[in-house]
Amino acid sequence: MNPETLRTADNPDQEAPPRWSFEAALELFESPLNDLLFQAQTVHRRHFDANTVQASALLNVKTGGCSEDCAYCGQSAHHQTGLERERLMRVDEVTKAARRARDQGSTRFCMGAAWRAPSDHQLDLIAEMVGAVKAEGMEACATLGMLTGDQAERLKQAGLDYYNHNIDTSEEFYGNIVSTRAFSDRLETLGHVRDAGIRVCAGGIIGMGEARADRVGMLLTLANLPEPPESVPINLLIPIAGTPLENVAPPDSFEMVRTIAAARIMMPRSYVRLSAGRETMNDELHALCFLAGANSLFIGEKLLTAANPDEERDRDLFERLGLSLEAPESDAGG
Repeated sequence: MNPETLRTADNPDQEAPPRWSFEAALELFESPLNDLLFQAQTVHRRHFDANTVQASALLNVKTGGCSEDCAYCGQSAHHQTGLERERLMRVDEVTKAARRARDQGSTRFCMGAAWRAPSDHQLDLIAEMVGAVKAEGMEACATLGMLTGDQAERLKQAGLDYYNHNIDTSEEFYGNIVSTRAFSDRLETLGHVRDAGIRVCAGGIIGMGEARADRVGMLLTLANLPEPPESVPINLLIPIAGTPLENVAPPDSFEMVRTIAAARIMMPRSYVRLSAGRETMNDELHALCFLAGANSLFIGEKLLTAANPDEERDRDLFERLGLSLEAPESDAGG
């Protein structure tokens, strides 16, 4: 390891510089797994309680009919997945779901809508939902597609805490996954969100047929933003019948672990979240991901349109690993 680039076990107080080179990030990613995990756990313990996990819930408030052609997405109008298009949910329905998620231990409630970009009228309805979630004592997050600067300001005024907008993969591989919007469009939206004072949630997906270099490139883009995201969701592809990626072979499980560990080291103060794909991960892989520095996850039986481990399975796993859920800020003393 380059001691000018990485915090090492011999010098745990050394901070990573504000920008990473591709070569340094690749060297980190490809280091012996034991060394990588030790490095990640050292960094993790410097900034977080190693045995506490933040829990979020994700609700699809508007399903299907999206005009984007993202190759992984079952909600795209370009793919024949059999998914029924549904209207935007009512505020009272969102309130009930948020209350249920809070009672299960979630401190953040994320609302997703299958849009390329929301209209101003649609944004007004989302703003009402944000207010309802905040009234339940939870952090509010939304993922609605691309935003203008004015729309980001509108969401900030409504009280939105986080905005999720994943970059999916590296800029080089991006064109293999999406053709209806550019990689730069995603970065532009992240800039609007940051300028509005909303905290950023941005990550990507592994297992879409990308190379290891693309996983490194994805993390490099996020870590080298003017300010790294406060939350970094790492998704494992769920192959959906009817999408172009339905027959893609899954990646080696250790690639998931390496991605988590590299994200932890490259973005030491960010929450690194286990997101989609947990239903296919066994308990041992979950444990390795937590060891690698994952300290957030989505709980609840469903993520948008995909299955997620049920509450009982997660509770049993946390008990066996000695993990506890992070309390709301008001309960944790800030």
